[in-house]
Amino acid sequence: MSDTAAAAVPDVFAEPVKRVRAGWMTLLFLANIALWLGVYAPIQVLLPQQAELLYAAHKETVFGIVTGIGAAVALIANPAIGLLSDRTCSRFGRRHPWTIAGGAIGAAGLLVLAEAPNVVVMTIGWCLVQAGLNGMLATLMSGIADRVPVGQRAQVGGLVGIAQMLGTVLGAVVVVVMLDLAGLPLGYAACAAIVLAGAAAFVLRTPDARLPVEFRPSGRIREILADLWVSPRRHPDFAWAWACHFMINLGNAFGTLYLLFFLKDAVHYPDPDSGLLIMMGLYGVALVIGAVLAGHFSDKSGKRKPYVLGSAAIMALAALLLVIWQSWPVALVASPLLGVGFGTYMAVALAMLTQVLPAAQNRAKDLGVVNIANSLPQVVAPLLTTLILQWLGGYPGLFAASAVATLLAGVLVTRVRSVG
Repeated sequence: MSDTAAAAVPDVFAEPVKRVRAGWMTLLFLANIALWLGVYAPIQVLLPQQAELLYAAHKETVFGIVTGIGAAVALIANPAIGLLSDRTCSRFGRRHPWTIAGGAIGAAGLLVLAEAPNVVVMTIGWCLVQAGLNGMLATLMSGIADRVPVGQRAQVGGLVGIAQMLGTVLGAVVVVVMLDLAGLPLGYAACAAIVLAGAAAFVLRTPDARLPVEFRPSGRIREILADLWVSPRRHPDFAWAWACHFMINLGNAFGTLYLLFFLKDAVHYPDPDSGLLIMMGLYGVALVIGAVLAGHFSDKSGKRKPYVLGSAAIMALAALLLVIWQSWPVALVASPLLGVGFGTYMAVALAMLTQVLPAAQNRAKDLGVVNIANSLPQVVAPLLTTLILQWLGGYPGLFAASAVATLLAGVLVTRVRSVG
């Protein structure tokens, strides 16, 4: 590469300074709704019901196996696809080709699940979903670091948090309606169609900067594998922020993965499907409020850590209420508390995490490493939950573990030095 070329740093590596417009944010918002609907509608409703239909006596074990293996696939797919997108020099951009490919693979996996006759096919289908949608997640999140200036990131992070909630709630609504009409296959097919529509709309209607070939990192296998490692010693703030993100997501997984079974087996609510919709509705409204307010005030003040600390305390309080009382009225109180806490966290966490990324040329890969902190709890939580439910106090023990994890996240975020 010539000295002139070396001096001319491409726009794709520049720190963004121009505020993104409402149209771009809207399309990102819709793509994230579609993505999270494709993830959480199966986790919350379809996979548990499918496990119960196929293996009623061992439904928790089957659900844990399928979701655990799928989450292990997500651990690999997210940073790997992020790394590949960092090296992509397509004329269509470096993120968009992987966004649409991820949506298509995820949709294909949902269609496999629609006809799965046993746990093996269920696992294959869910692995495809996790691989595709985690690839889509890696590229969508890197778009924020690529295009959104620091002073606008909590606002956009709040929208992403709201999209995650709406994807969860709308997914539950869609699949419950589809289940009433035609059973599991139509529920999965509806999720597949929405995932594809969200990915296509974002890719077709937003720009994506092209990486010049001369700036593509080395393609040597050893160097590519080495790039997947982010040294905690060289980048301590990234490591502490990652650990905080992991613990918040582990606490959230303990608190939400088994809600349908909690309502059925501990609360003994007569209609657990409807009960789940009510809880998610309260959770969702509170999450929107928390995300919007925290995003606005965090960007205005430039502060991130106080909001993370507050969110951890609120989420822990919600979990502790369910430790003490497993009843329907308390569940109705805990749901909005969890929502406002997680909404506050999601608004500021994405802003904080993008501010501690090690290098501009590896944004998608490094955000893929961050997203391991989303996926790894999906591997760990089902395994630990099985042990907790059987040997460590049942559902009170499970919600106590949720409280401990979120409080520990608050401790870890205090170690981040470069973000206020």
